[in-house]
Amino acid sequence: MINQPYIKQLFIGKPKTMGNQNATKRMDKEWTSGICKEPVHNPIMLGKENLEGDGQADLKNHGGPEKAVLAYTATHYEKWQSELKNDQIQAGAMGENFSVVGLDESTVCIGDIYEVGEALVQVSQPRQPCWKPARRYKILDFALQIQKSGRTGWYFRVVKEGIVKQHDSMKLIERPYPEWTIARCNEVMHEKKDDLEAVAKLVDCKYLATNWKETLTKRLQGESKSINNRVYGPNI
Repeated sequence: MINQPYIKQLFIGKPKTMGNQNATKRMDKEWTSGICKEPVHNPIMLGKENLEGDGQADLKNHGGPEKAVLAYTATHYEKWQSELKNDQIQAGAMGENFSVVGLDESTVCIGDIYEVGEALVQVSQPRQPCWKPARRYKILDFALQIQKSGRTGWYFRVVKEGIVKQHDSMKLIERPYPEWTIARCNEVMHEKKDDLEAVAKLVDCKYLATNWKETLTKRLQGESKSINNRVYGPNI
């Protein structure tokens, strides 16, 4: 039995260019991403926008104060390996910074504040999977599979900067919105788009990230947007 959630592994990495610009298949073409991160075993500084030494290629959709840290549940990988028959999909595969034990989408809520080492972090939004894990593992619909599974991971904003390290416990300090689990947010965003009452309530959640509020507000105004660019991007 897990007494306290904790960071099993820390990951950081700078953007790198992969693939072949002369490839004929789209999934083999050249691309640049910060998704390929390496484990860090020494204490590291967590700043307002990222872990020291970490970086993102697409700063429009990744990084910044409301996406300073991506967290993913370590045990999810057992399911991915089983479902996809691919042992290469291991911790770090989603580009996460915190590989965590004892927390998942059903237990983490928007606005949660956790004490991690010297730092304080707050849950800001679920991760909306994009085409890059698909490109990395050559599984065209991987983003959709991640989305439909609910095993998306989530982002933290940094309330207090400080040193963090592998195996740090994650102590829950505050939970202002217990009704808004990451799982429930994913359901409202992806599965129950016509439940405008729920959409409006989620928009009113004070600590939900701005980009989620904007997307959901547009839905309330009758606007809709295809997810194809996000989930498939240049892969098709």
